[in-house]
Amino acid sequence: MAERRAFAQKISRTVAAEVRKQISGQYGGSPQLLKNLNIGGSVSHHTTVPLTEAVDPVELEDYLITHPIAVESGPLRDLLEFPPDDIEVVYTPRECRTLVSAVPEESEMDPHVRDCVRSYTEDWAIVNRKYHKLGTGFNPNTLDKQKERQKGLPKQIFESDEAPDGNSYQDEQDDLKRRSMSIDDTPRGSWACSIFDLKNSLPDALLPNLLDRTPNEEIDHHNEDQRKSSRHKELFALHPAPDEEEPIERLSVPEVPKEHFGQRLLVKCLSLKFEIEIEPIFASLALYDVKEKKKISENFYFDLNSEQMKGMLRPHVPPAAISTLARSAIFSITYPSQDVFLVIKLEKVLQQGDIGECAEPYMIFKESDAAKNKEKLEKLKCQAEQFCQRLGKYRMPFAWTAIHLMNIVSSAGSLERDSTEVEVGTGERKGSWSERRNSSIVGRRSLERTTSGDEACNLSSFRPATLTVTNFFKQEGDRLSDDDLYKFLVDMKRPSSVLRRLRPITAQLKIDISPAPENPHYCLTPELLQVKLYPDSRVRPTREILEFPARDVYIPNTTYRSGF
Repeated sequence: MAERRAFAQKISRTVAAEVRKQISGQYGGSPQLLKNLNIGGSVSHHTTVPLTEAVDPVELEDYLITHPIAVESGPLRDLLEFPPDDIEVVYTPRECRTLVSAVPEESEMDPHVRDCVRSYTEDWAIVNRKYHKLGTGFNPNTLDKQKERQKGLPKQIFESDEAPDGNSYQDEQDDLKRRSMSIDDTPRGSWACSIFDLKNSLPDALLPNLLDRTPNEEIDHHNEDQRKSSRHKELFALHPAPDEEEPIERLSVPEVPKEHFGQRLLVKCLSLKFEIEIEPIFASLALYDVKEKKKISENFYFDLNSEQMKGMLRPHVPPAAISTLARSAIFSITYPSQDVFLVIKLEKVLQQGDIGECAEPYMIFKESDAAKNKEKLEKLKCQAEQFCQRLGKYRMPFAWTAIHLMNIVSSAGSLERDSTEVEVGTGERKGSWSERRNSSIVGRRSLERTTSGDEACNLSSFRPATLTVTNFFKQEGDRLSDDDLYKFLVDMKRPSSVLRRLRPITAQLKIDISPAPENPHYCLTPELLQVKLYPDSRVRPTREILEFPARDVYIPNTTYRSGF
């Protein structure tokens, strides 16, 4: 047997399986036994880590503080270190539209409610990043900026895009025919053919200063000036950005949050008159979206009764606050469309009988027959006074009508006058005022035109219009729900037999519709708080009507709104 070499004698012949068997037999495969043996220190003199105890993670912040990164000074040092002047926090005072804050006093709140309410009163903390433009998340080429850059660019017209003129094209064809005939008459390559070609060819434009001696520096400077002349400031930014294989989230700098307003519409209620005047009538306005089947504003109640009619309710009605005397309102529409209607509802004092019976006198008696029916009218007025004395606090539905808002806006915007008067008749029947009969038909036909497009839905640039609504629909006792109202509004867009069967109540309601000014005077918020620029508290105010958007509006809530 051959002798083993010296180095081979020192090699251990123990295989891995034997080592595992030895370790398992020593500790019995029990982690608890391993822990006890480590505590006793009788098995091993080395420090071991128990297998059942988790190791606490390293505190990264503490480690970075205690082990600062050694950055060598060099040209790339600014790229490794965080710039100390990058972030700047600026506190901007929060603007308040109203003279008095809507937030209640903090002394009347619980501590947790107080902390929540402070989010509506504390100043804005604006974080400005000085080097934000150098990051990968910054994209200066937004869609709005691209459109702004392209406004002043001339339109590029190429020869292939130009349509050939018929006359010039025919002249060129005739010229070519004459040339071909003349060339065919002469043999190709002859002296006469060459002379013919020279005579019919156009000379090239001369190059000025071609043979002049000019220094190279002057030529370069002249070429540089030529390139800069009429050159766009952001030439390369006009090209759209290439598609990214791995899209990066672009974070734009947000604007300071502010209270949301849609397109604002000012509606002024001027007068309401019926054929007979025997009792007070109360009116309200609201906006409805037929397509979404939603009511998109709260009700605006206004009182156009005479002092004599108001006196019939004096025992039941307390002295009116100045906010209840408003006859003009500002409506906000975030999503204007062709399906928005201004619905006008009328109410009267509750009385005995069906709605149809209560409305019958307004459909029978005419203003021209007042002298002939004087006794009957006096009797109706006495009955109305009795009901006002007993049930003056309660109301009942009486009549309604609706105005297709976008048709009014488009009709007013198409006229050249500063203001226009439009007669609106909601039914096929004519009112008893004969002097308005012809104008009512013309106005109704003009308002039945349908319009489309976003321009027709613009409520900020149309001319003010004065509307005269001549007919109201009697409120049906079994059709008081909003679902029934939506069906009627759909029928109003396309005059159908349903509305023709309804017997109208002749009346005259005059209202003004115009774009709301940016800062109206004597204005009250939906919470009845005075908006700034309110010089006199005794002036009849204008109410801001709370909007119920047809679809979600993704903006933060920045104003405190009481839920009274």
